[in-house]
Amino acid sequence: MSAAISPQSFATTVLAQSRKVWSTKQAHAALLEDQVRLLDIRSREEWRETGVAQGAWLVSMHEKRFPERLFATRQLAEGRTVALICATGGRSGAVMNALRQAGHAGFVDVSEGMLGNRLGPGWIAAGLPVVSMNEALAVLPAALL
Repeated sequence: MSAAISPQSFATTVLAQSRKVWSTKQAHAALLEDQVRLLDIRSREEWRETGVAQGAWLVSMHEKRFPERLFATRQLAEGRTVALICATGGRSGAVMNALRQAGHAGFVDVSEGMLGNRLGPGWIAAGLPVVSMNEALAVLPAALL
């Protein structure tokens, strides 16, 4: 957690963490406050095409060891919430449903995704920071490779 968190920012973060679905702006604010780890579960092709949210960890649900790597993020998050993001919320929502049904806590769905849907414009259209896939992979924790 950063040293100077405003009471308003803290209240917003606490409220957001109590919900299972976050907007991209809520996820970005929590990321800036070091309250969340953002996990992009899209494919490498999608990461290359659109870039990825700055600060996101890349763990594609389309690659081997996805469950192992997904749960490794909970360990690496050190008590922080893990927010799942995909393109438009379909895949992150499906993963969230499976996690909930299995009784796993500590995850939320950034359901607007990178590209947006009826819930909002998405990370990119909201003008939130994006980096290249290679930049994101360069800082990915070794346990998630």
